[in-house]
Amino acid sequence: MLVSDVRGRFVAALAFVALATPAGAQESCPALFAGGLAPVLTNAKLAARTVPLCFEAFAVLHSGVTRTPLYSAERLTHASVAEARTVARDDSFHEETRLPDAERASLEDYVRSGFDRGHLAPAGDMPTLSAQAESFSLANIVPQNRVLNRGLWADIEEGTRRLASRRGSIFVVTGVIFSGDAVQQIKGGVLVPTQLFKALYDPASGEAGAYLARNDESRDWRAVSVDELTREAGIDVFPGLPAAARASAMALPDPKAAARADEHRPRREQSWQDWLSRELNRAVRKLLRDLMRAIF
Repeated sequence: MLVSDVRGRFVAALAFVALATPAGAQESCPALFAGGLAPVLTNAKLAARTVPLCFEAFAVLHSGVTRTPLYSAERLTHASVAEARTVARDDSFHEETRLPDAERASLEDYVRSGFDRGHLAPAGDMPTLSAQAESFSLANIVPQNRVLNRGLWADIEEGTRRLASRRGSIFVVTGVIFSGDAVQQIKGGVLVPTQLFKALYDPASGEAGAYLARNDESRDWRAVSVDELTREAGIDVFPGLPAAARASAMALPDPKAAARADEHRPRREQSWQDWLSRELNRAVRKLLRDLMRAIF
């Protein structure tokens, strides 16, 4: 039964390869955006060589200038978070073949860079194995300070999931800011964000707000309104919001509280069936990546 299930996913994945969108094509996935409206770049300098990409459970806007995503967008629900908690993590970072070689990051760029490969749309948000595999595309990855990625930022991600579980449905846009005269870069010209943000919108209450954190070891963060984030990031994350919702920041979950709660959350024990399924899926994904490189 397990082998049959994996074979079915393999066939579905091959179908995806056959239908893959050519690099540079405009993609649209309105269900992932609040009100069906994608974020708007209010800073015209960010718009150069950008490519929107749709994935199973998230969307990104990728920049060929920074060789990173500028933002990711997701819709988290009580059900999707519950499903994501049952998916065992399987790291499978890979290059995004839908992007031109000259505008995308490579795996080699991050080797000995001193930075983590930080997700914008977190692997922990992904409700299926296939969605999680897609989240490891370098089109969804930025160079992130290791202390931030494994500490404060992980706590912010967990707090966001808990909020989605309590409220039933929220929209999330996670993004980067490059500020200052000398932005750092790693190999391949991949730029290092100076700040990261995670913006949340609850369509039921009409509330919105964002976490804003420096990409360093400080663990400093602050809550900002959508209007303030637009001014700082040059991205209007929720362009359809009324003025009142944009002007004030909602009460965001305390990341420290999420960290304490996560310490006491029971961990799912892994069975040999889990291990076998993970290894088979890893082999299938490697085969697909090799096939896509051969085709494109």
